[in-house]
Amino acid sequence: MHNIRHSICTVIPPFLLHRIANQVEGEPGDIAKATLSEMEVIAGARNKERAAKAAPPPVTAKRRNVYDAQNRRKLPGKLVMSEHRRRGSDTHVNEAYDGAGATYDFYAALFGRRSIDDRGSSIDSTVHYGTRFDNAIWDGSRIIFGDGDGRFFNRFTSALDVIAHELTHGVTQHSAGLSYDGQTGALNEHISDAFGIMVKQYINGENARASSWLLGEGLFGPAVKGRAIRSMKSPGTAYDDPLLGRDPQVAHMRDYRGGLMEDHGGVHINSGIPNHAFYLAAIALGGNTWDVLGRIWYITLTQRLSSTADFETFANSTVQVAGRLYGKDGIEQRTLAAAWGGVGIETVRPKRSSGNLLTTPYVQPDARRWKTHPQR
Repeated sequence: MHNIRHSICTVIPPFLLHRIANQVEGEPGDIAKATLSEMEVIAGARNKERAAKAAPPPVTAKRRNVYDAQNRRKLPGKLVMSEHRRRGSDTHVNEAYDGAGATYDFYAALFGRRSIDDRGSSIDSTVHYGTRFDNAIWDGSRIIFGDGDGRFFNRFTSALDVIAHELTHGVTQHSAGLSYDGQTGALNEHISDAFGIMVKQYINGENARASSWLLGEGLFGPAVKGRAIRSMKSPGTAYDDPLLGRDPQVAHMRDYRGGLMEDHGGVHINSGIPNHAFYLAAIALGGNTWDVLGRIWYITLTQRLSSTADFETFANSTVQVAGRLYGKDGIEQRTLAAAWGGVGIETVRPKRSSGNLLTTPYVQPDARRWKTHPQR
């Protein structure tokens, strides 16, 4: 089993919490400081817990457990929801449970994956963590949801794509094991964003052109001027707030930012580059993102990457996988190469053809051409 190293994985970048902590006086600033402090505590506890935890035997049934921390900071909390248990009235509990189920179903139906580790492990979530905790976290074993402070952030269980994003960190942990700093960490974040948006599109029945391509819509509270946490369509435009500043995500390698210590080397900022390449390819191909790109991304993640893979390695791998699945120099392979080139990442390009590949109409390939490969 591979491990994500260096840090827990959070949906709210630390730099946003630092802005609130440093610029807002009184209770809101104190909540942000407490969230940042508790994130460090969770990271330390997570390493000890996982070191002592044995791998479960493989099973095939869906297993979800939701715990209630009851606004304390002790994990996992009280078990309040699991398979076949009567549904309660707590919105946070029900959303965490349903979001885990939707993510499980997505991976199972499309890729035959049995839970996040492909061995049928339980999907565990803890809600009501801390007092107005401002984040959602994958700690290596479970998702931890804060209630939000109600001013800057709303409840974190409300966004299905955020739940799928965090659970995909678990999929990455148990497959490629990508580290969580620098360009590799940004790739780790991108993969979670890509599958997070696909799960939302899948559940909502949205094709590539119908999607908003916004991640974390509704998470910002009434005090923030912003539509979402990130935009894959237009990185850098998700929010523009007097306090939080303008969304710093970049969409092209010419704007790549390194050395950002508050964000593990820019993992939430530079992930906008592969995010935008994914968007460009999806729009060019049309149809459902999960039909073609999802298959390419999944095989690349689970069979082609080392724990230190960078953008160029990932981009070339997706182009190669596209050729293997749909034919060398096919529209899928050429479109992917063009999309990566559109964000400044040159791949080993297939033979060029005339016309703008990013606007070439997409033709659904014959399903009989899909090839399956054993899991690594």
